[in-house]
Amino acid sequence: MSMNTFRGGVHPEGHKELSSGASFESYLPRGEMIYPLGQHIGRPASPVVKKGDRVLAGQLIAEASAFVSANIVSGCSGTVKAVDRHRTIAGTFTDCVIIENDGLYETLPGVGVKVDPSSLTKEEILAKIKDAGIIGMGGAGFPTHVKLAPKNPDGIRYVIANGAECEPYITCDDHLMREHADQIMAGLEVVLSLFPHAEGVVIIEKNKPEAIAAMQKAAEGRGRIRIMPVPVKYPQGGERSCISVVAGVHYGITELPADVGCVVDNVGTIYAIYKAVCESTPLMERGVTITGEAVKRPCNLMTRIGVSCGELLEAAGGFKDGTEAVKVLAGGPMMGIAFDNLNVPLQKNNNALTFLVRDEVAEAERIQTPCIRCGRCSRVCPQGLTPQMMSAAFEKKDYDRYENKLHGLECISCGSCTFICPAKRPLTQEFKIAKAEIMAIKRAAKEKEGAKA
Repeated sequence: MSMNTFRGGVHPEGHKELSSGASFESYLPRGEMIYPLGQHIGRPASPVVKKGDRVLAGQLIAEASAFVSANIVSGCSGTVKAVDRHRTIAGTFTDCVIIENDGLYETLPGVGVKVDPSSLTKEEILAKIKDAGIIGMGGAGFPTHVKLAPKNPDGIRYVIANGAECEPYITCDDHLMREHADQIMAGLEVVLSLFPHAEGVVIIEKNKPEAIAAMQKAAEGRGRIRIMPVPVKYPQGGERSCISVVAGVHYGITELPADVGCVVDNVGTIYAIYKAVCESTPLMERGVTITGEAVKRPCNLMTRIGVSCGELLEAAGGFKDGTEAVKVLAGGPMMGIAFDNLNVPLQKNNNALTFLVRDEVAEAERIQTPCIRCGRCSRVCPQGLTPQMMSAAFEKKDYDRYENKLHGLECISCGSCTFICPAKRPLTQEFKIAKAEIMAIKRAAKEKEGAKA
C-alpha cells in the first residue's frame, strides 16, 4: 500500500524562480573537452584512444572495465590531446581523456538512426544502453545497464521515473519533462518492456504544474503508466523516498530497490535511454541548470558532457555586474559539492552549477553551539535515524556503536538534519567523514585478511 508522503523531510526555500522560466537552450562548447574515466559508480573505464587520435562525436573513447562500470563517448569531434590526470569537480586529480575540440561536431556514422524498440530483444535493449554509457543522471551515477538487469525481473512491480527534482535552485528536469515528455514516456515504455509485471509511475512534485500537465498528456493511452503528483518536501527525490511513496515499503542498507520490487531512474536517465535505444544516440549531452543569485542570466542548457564549467558560466552571461560568487556548487545547496576552480569538466551526473552570493555554511560555523538536544534532527530524518546520537558517537570515534547500534551507514547524506539544526551543527559533514573512515577501516581489514590467506 503506497503512502502519500515519506517520513520526515524539510522545506528549504526553492529559489527555482531564477531559472524555472528558462526553456532549454542548445549550447555547443567551443573549448577543449575533458572526460574523467571514473565519472560513475564502479571501476573507471579504460581508454581506447591515445594522444593524436582523431575522434568523432558519439565515438567510444573509454570502455567499461568491469561488470559495474560504464562506457564513455566523446561529445565532440577533434584530436585527443592527452590521456592524463586533470582536476575534477571533486577537487581530486584523476585520469581523463582530453580532446582538442575542432568545433565541427562531425558525428560518427549511425548516430541518430531511428529504431523501433519493439523489434529488439531484451538483451539487445540492454546492450544499447550499455554501449551508450548511460548512468544515473540524477546524481548517483550507477551504471544503468546493471540496474536494469536484476536477478528477478519478473519480481519488479514498479518502474519509478523520478521527476521530483526536490533540490533547491535546479530546474533542468522540470524543463526536460515540459519539453520532452513524449520522449521520456517512450523511454519509460522501453524500460517497462524489460519488466512484464511492472507499472510505470512518474513522481513529480506539485510545484511543477507545467511538467505535470505535459507528462499527463504524454501518458494518455499508455496503459501501464501513471503520473503521481506528490507534496513538495525535501528529499522527495531520494530513491528511498520515491519507493516509500509509491510502494509503501522501506528497506535496509544491505538491500537494493530490486529486492523490494522497484527500479528507480531519474527522468534524465530515461530520456537518455530513449535516445540510445530509439535514436541510436549515445550519452554525450545532458540538461544542466546554471543558476544562483550571482549569475547574470540563470538558464537551462542542453550541452555536451565534458565542457568546462567556466565556459558554462560564460554561456549564462557570467556574473551580474558588481557581483561575485562567494560559493560555487555542483548541484544545489542541500547535496551539492562546493568547488573553487571552474577549469573542471561537467560530468554525466552533474545537473547544475549554482553560484551563491551568501555562504550559509560559513555563517552557520560562526554561530555554532553545542547540541541542545531538541530532537529536531531525528524528526526530519527520512531514514528514521538519530543524528544527535550519531554525532556523539562520531566525536568519540565509537564506530562500532555508530554502525551497529545507531545504523549510521543508513544515512543518505540528504542534509535535512543539518538544515533543521538550531545549534548549526555540521551533522551531514560529520556523517560523510564517519562513513569514509568506516569504509577505509573495512577495506584495510579485508586486505589484511587477504594477506594472511
